[in-house]
Amino acid sequence: MWCATLAWRGDAYAGWQVQPNAPTVQAMVQDAVGKLCGLSHPIPVAATGRTDAGVHAEMQLVGFETPVERTAKQVMAGLNFHTPKDIVCLEVRPMPHDFRPRHWTKQKVYRYRILNRNPPCPFRRGLVWHIKAPLDVASMDSVLPHLIGRHDFSAFRAAGCAAKSPVRWIQGARLHVRDDDEIHIEFEGHGFLRHQVRIMVGTIVEVGLGKRLPSTVLEALESRDRLRAGATAPAHGLTLVRVTLGEGPRP
Repeated sequence: MWCATLAWRGDAYAGWQVQPNAPTVQAMVQDAVGKLCGLSHPIPVAATGRTDAGVHAEMQLVGFETPVERTAKQVMAGLNFHTPKDIVCLEVRPMPHDFRPRHWTKQKVYRYRILNRNPPCPFRRGLVWHIKAPLDVASMDSVLPHLIGRHDFSAFRAAGCAAKSPVRWIQGARLHVRDDDEIHIEFEGHGFLRHQVRIMVGTIVEVGLGKRLPSTVLEALESRDRLRAGATAPAHGLTLVRVTLGEGPRP
């Protein structure tokens, strides 16, 4: 069993999971694993979780078995040869036979990037949410503590979410203002609901724009009503930046 560390730009893909009529990262990787094994069919691969259409990844971990013998160096080289240039394998390492990425995941970190200035940046197009109006960063930062902890995040859950429970544990939330006119909002947790991070960011941005009071974020959370939260932030500003594995499957 192998664990591959992947990075990709999500612009061209309808998310991670295979779909019948759209290109996805999983489909590209499965085809690449089949080809590096000299086969004419894809080999199943599994990730630590799904990412939405247009979302990027600096680090995603995927697991798979190769039906023919290959070294880690050969698997990594084969993945990079057979995948498009916007999907890159950074590392490959052997794992126990019972390795299942989702079950071994200990923590994920998502980062949302906002470019907050009047002119856009051609070098960051497709990677940031460009907001021209000045944002009240202090007010935005003040609501983050309400989202930390174990809560029912139904208000920040998109329709069609397949999760059995809306309860999630957010271990950390941070806002950082950079010198390059970017504002970064990061969330740490074991797992997230469909569009959860983007809805939280959209709600926080509405606070920053003065469209809602900071107190309404906690009110929305406690209401468990999606209509009480804000709009969903665009997918292209979101990146999965880190995944941490435990020493084995979660109990």
